[in-house]
Amino acid sequence: MKVVFAGTPEFAASALQSLHQAGFQIPLVLTQPDRPAGRGMQMHASAVKQYALAHGMDVLQPLSLRMDSKDPERAAQAAAAHARLLATDYDVMVVAAYGLILPRSTLDIKPCINIHGSLLPRWRGAAPIHRAIEAGDTQTGVTIMEMEEGLDTGPMLLIETVDIGAHETTGALHDRLASLGASMIVSALRLRAEGKLLAVPQPEQGVNYAAKISKEEARLDFNLSSSELDRKIRAFNPFPGAHAEVNGVTIKIWGAQPLEASSDALPGQVLAADAQHGIVVACKRGTLRLTELQKPGGKRLPAAEFLKGFPLAELSFD
Repeated sequence: MKVVFAGTPEFAASALQSLHQAGFQIPLVLTQPDRPAGRGMQMHASAVKQYALAHGMDVLQPLSLRMDSKDPERAAQAAAAHARLLATDYDVMVVAAYGLILPRSTLDIKPCINIHGSLLPRWRGAAPIHRAIEAGDTQTGVTIMEMEEGLDTGPMLLIETVDIGAHETTGALHDRLASLGASMIVSALRLRAEGKLLAVPQPEQGVNYAAKISKEEARLDFNLSSSELDRKIRAFNPFPGAHAEVNGVTIKIWGAQPLEASSDALPGQVLAADAQHGIVVACKRGTLRLTELQKPGGKRLPAAEFLKGFPLAELSFD
């Protein structure tokens, strides 16, 4: 079977590697254009592009696949990509975290199958892993689905469930789901080749959407409960990193432990900041022990080490 692959980040690169190692022919890889990244803002290729080039695969990086774009450059690149797909001999397109919308013109060329990191129809959209943790879900998984014009609305082909750990971060869950999705897509394509891959419509109940993560929403509000704040901290680890301000300094908070003990103090007030008790902060309901923090320009440190260079006693988080 010949597979055109479309994807961009590590989640997608895991699937591309799995397909390649399983022996599928991959005549073309689509990925997003190189982007500036890091402190020096140097141009960086996506994880998918890096793997593809390292293994001799042809790579295409259009700004858009919409030929009706009002931007002449995007429209021209989309038309060129469309022509390239029409000229390519392939049986199916596999899509994983590509980051570009596939228009009807692309979907109509050959079947398109998506690897989605949630139990559809829950968490359709851009950030299903983050939102599952933030919402306090105890389970999530991977759905292999047929693509159509709607946002993650297509029929389901395979679905597998995993438990979300009580202390699991988006980074850790992402890696588990990437590995699961990479295995599942190989199974799905093999079943398809045997005519055994059945499409099941998504349930009409339980639909919700995982909006793209913004840096602004990673600012912690201690008027929330300690359990809600713990989920946000884990959901935004590693990106964009939960943070709060104290004395005008933005502190990133990478780890925390919700405590049931309540306090009459105002939300955000530091109740303890020492080696014995750690850093404990009052919340609207409960209290929160901060376990890993980072000041601007510094390293991520355990609370005891952080306090040596940044005392927090008798202060409050804004």
